[in-house]
Amino acid sequence: MKFVCVTLLIISGITDSRADKFDVAGPAVPLMAVSGEDVILPCSVKPSISAVNMRVEWSRLDQRGSVVHLYEDHEDRNTDQLPSYRGRTRLFKDELEKGNTSLKLSRVQISDEGLYKCFVKSKSWYDDITVNLRVEAVGSAPVITVDGFDGSGGLHLQCESKGWNPKPELVWLNSEGVTLTSEYTDTHTDTDGFNVKHTITVYKSDTKYHCRVKLKHHMMEIEIITSSKMLHSLKASVVLISFGAVLSVIGIILIAMFVCKKRELQSKSQRLQRDDERLQRDDERIQREQLRIINERETFSENSLREKRILETVVQHLRKYAANVTLDVDSAHPHLIVSHDKKQVRIVNTQPIEEEEDEDEVQNNKFDEYLCVLGNEGFSSDSFYYEVQVKELPVWYVGVASESINRKGQISLNPENGYWSVGLSSDMYWACENPYVPLSLSVKPQRVGVFVNYEEGRVSFYDVETMCHIYTYTSQSLNEKLYPVFCLGHDVFLSENSAPLIICSDLS
Repeated sequence: MKFVCVTLLIISGITDSRADKFDVAGPAVPLMAVSGEDVILPCSVKPSISAVNMRVEWSRLDQRGSVVHLYEDHEDRNTDQLPSYRGRTRLFKDELEKGNTSLKLSRVQISDEGLYKCFVKSKSWYDDITVNLRVEAVGSAPVITVDGFDGSGGLHLQCESKGWNPKPELVWLNSEGVTLTSEYTDTHTDTDGFNVKHTITVYKSDTKYHCRVKLKHHMMEIEIITSSKMLHSLKASVVLISFGAVLSVIGIILIAMFVCKKRELQSKSQRLQRDDERLQRDDERIQREQLRIINERETFSENSLREKRILETVVQHLRKYAANVTLDVDSAHPHLIVSHDKKQVRIVNTQPIEEEEDEDEVQNNKFDEYLCVLGNEGFSSDSFYYEVQVKELPVWYVGVASESINRKGQISLNPENGYWSVGLSSDMYWACENPYVPLSLSVKPQRVGVFVNYEEGRVSFYDVETMCHIYTYTSQSLNEKLYPVFCLGHDVFLSENSAPLIICSDLS
């Protein structure tokens, strides 16, 4: 009987675990859309369970940081949405209860073509699919223009059409429907689609020529008849226009030469005199500017050297307060791997292993959105200092955090939330005030020193290798135990971090 009860409990646990899992389904083939019309990007949860309480995020895989639409906490959150999609996306809110997470995209544009990711996440599971959207656009009707004659009397005919997607086929046909070889072709693309241009040379009169543009199920055509009268008229017009243009150019040149010569003679002496005076003033100004630059350069070099020596002394002094900082594995985000010596942490882009039921307390201590980890040691008095290597990391944040910080959901690493930090993201350096303050650093920091004066409420950051001050939080209310904090970004699936963040031990 005892064996049967245990078996039933195991089966019940497996059933409960599987009940929380789901798959995200979508089309297996590319989805076609027509420019200017609306399209629905299919995506649904299987089995058909409610997605009302889930996070639904649509993004572009071919564009970095590209949020197309975000639904979370029962509402749309499109603050970071790509500008080109604003006002054109929506979920079917009434269908979320049935697991339908499809996205409607209105007024499709050619620039919408690409790969889209539908990411659905519950409290204990997530999955995603990729939708390939192709956009078809029918361009303008072809236009034929006469582009002049060649040396042997042939007539150049040019056919052009714009605004197609994908690239259309443009051909010239004679009156019998035979395809003619183009002597000049030009195809280029812009935000409005493909523009095509082909040119042929014809010699026969009283002949019909066709220009045809084709794209799958769409075709446009235009024709032109090269009559003898038209050819003679065009040739005569070209000759007359050319002759008149030559005479006009000659007349304009002669008049311009006369006017210029007269003005030049009248103002030559005055101009020479003004030029001499200006050159003399320029020479004096240049001499004064050179002297000023030399003086400023000498002063700047002296000040820079003095500041560097001061900071070297400061850092050597701060290292007297060096603390033995190690990483708290129990606080690390599931996608972070901490080394055995607890001195290094890196991102692992794999699905986290589910936690056992008796590890709920450990799970509650972990960060679940931001890729963060705390230090093991906490400090509530005096001063302490540590250094961390951030070399080759495109995204990082370091600093200290209060003991009672919130580790769940989307958090802002600012003092109001119990964080004092600086970092790098989107190729910009930031001090995490509220709002964030951009930092102008001439050299990319490789090793950052963090110093906390608990009694004075001051948290300072230094570039250890260049001996430059980065930022200082002053007059802070530090009334809780503080722990070192390290963060490698937010979204593990968009993260490019592969190098480790290393806590330095060589501070003696």
